[in-house]
Amino acid sequence: MKKKINVIASVDSFHNLSTFDCIEDMNKTVRIYRDIIKSSVCRSDVRTRLIALLEVLKRHSCKQIGVSYMSKNTIADKLELSYKTVQRLMKKLEELGMIRQIPMKRKSDMLQTANAIQIIPTKNDVSDKTPPKKSGKCPAIKTTSSSLKQNNNNKRKSIVSFAQANFIASWVPEQFGKLANCFYHEAKTINEFWKVVKQNNPIINHVEGTRAFTDKQELHIGIKAFKEFVMKVKSGMSIKNKFGYFNGIVNKIMDKLYFDDEFMELANSF
Repeated sequence: MKKKINVIASVDSFHNLSTFDCIEDMNKTVRIYRDIIKSSVCRSDVRTRLIALLEVLKRHSCKQIGVSYMSKNTIADKLELSYKTVQRLMKKLEELGMIRQIPMKRKSDMLQTANAIQIIPTKNDVSDKTPPKKSGKCPAIKTTSSSLKQNNNNKRKSIVSFAQANFIASWVPEQFGKLANCFYHEAKTINEFWKVVKQNNPIINHVEGTRAFTDKQELHIGIKAFKEFVMKVKSGMSIKNKFGYFNGIVNKIMDKLYFDDEFMELANSF
């Protein structure tokens, strides 16, 4: 007997199903799951396919972080596998506790549509620490005006030091960092933009860790995508999730260029 489907496919529904606060947390979880698969799945072909599937789900879970809504047919096309194989791989990831499939229905006709697929956070993401008990008594501390003045000066120096420590991460290419810094001055924001580019560059050989695009091609794509993103923002387009929207641009450019033989051959010309 089929279960009743209660969730309607909509932007609000997908937003409510989001399982992570930021892309970095999702990436950390996927890295952990990738290591678990490598150590626990015996068959090398199944191991490779499970990791590839997890990577595809991650790449398409940035708009609403941690949840995607691709159909199994679309996933099968991306992985160049059969529908039945994708079905079995999905079931295996569910058994491993890495994903959850949530049945959805269309608002237009209330018929079933593609499932929402959640990447489940690891248990390490949930803190099980209990806060220390507060003592009822407070020890007496003798203070003088000079010691208070010195403490205040130290606090001010500390605040200044932290305020100035706004550096772009060393793994962000200098050319991309300079471009992004023209529009965003927070290092954390610039780092996050480059993470989107990195995590969209798919691994095509999971044993050797080879990615689809070289570092130079990746930089070329990142700059091209960021310029397009800036043009959209300047045009007045309302963008609620800038990283999710940027992810869509990067993903679209990479999908197009991957099948561009001329671009793929000119790896060292950029």
